Amino acid sequence: MPYRRLPNTETARYKALKIALQKGEDLPPYKLPYSQKSLRQLRGFLPEYERQFKQLQEAKNVIIAKSKKYYELQKKAKIYISHFIQIMNFSIIRGELKPIARTFYGLKENDCKIPKINTEIDLIKWGEIMINGEPERIAQGGNPVTNPTIAVVKVRYDQFIDAYRHQNTLRNSYKRLSDKIADMRSEADSIILNIWNEVEVFYNEFPDKEKRDKTKEYGIIYFFRKSEKNRINKTGNKEEVDVLLKNSTKKKRIDSQFSLSLFKD
Repeated sequence: MPYRRLPNTETARYKALKIALQKGEDLPPYKLPYSQKSLRQLRGFLPEYERQFKQLQEAKNVIIAKSKKYYELQKKAKIYISHFIQIMNFSIIRGELKPIARTFYGLKENDCKIPKINTEIDLIKWGEIMINGEPERIAQGGNPVTNPTIAVVKVRYDQFIDAYRHQNTLRNSYKRLSDKIADMRSEADSIILNIWNEVEVFYNEFPDKEKRDKTKEYGIIYFFRKSEKNRINKTGNKEEVDVLLKNSTKKKRIDSQFSLSLFKD
């Protein structure tokens, strides 16, 4: 039997609630296919949910807008740190520095491999080691690494660190907003479920095609299981679709009770 699903994203929940409220504002009570009690619950709940939802979307958009510049700075810092280690290794190969120089940078004396810098944490770790290790080595009589110098590396590293801190602030803000709206999901799903159940009951005696069209106006969409799709495709019988939908009225209400737990974010 076909089944329906409650919205499983914040955007889908918001859309379902907005559609229901718009219908409640546009239609007189005797034409509205769900109860005035549900409408009152919706009116009391939606303004705060909408405020939280819009703040969450705004925070998400800011993160996305800043991400391109952030990852460019991260990439640049990684390149400069990796190049610094390469040049230091070349200097050892040329005999300008002794292999022990590597130990100032947290590397093994005879290991010429460049450490993996795949994450933000890796980049922060190795950037700090290079920036602290180079002046310490120079203070003990070593020649500075050039092209790039540690001063140039530090500029790129500091730019990344500033962006990293700002990006973390944005991420933490987004998480707080996400947690707030998560606390409202259960009530949102409950209101949607009640309204959809009432809408289905209201249109239950309508012809199947008209009933589906009417309930669709409230965001209700029915899904066929794979076996049902295959069966319909084999028979090519449109009337069978109508029979399946008609016979599934009771079952889909039972299925919807499980939707609250199965389709939460």
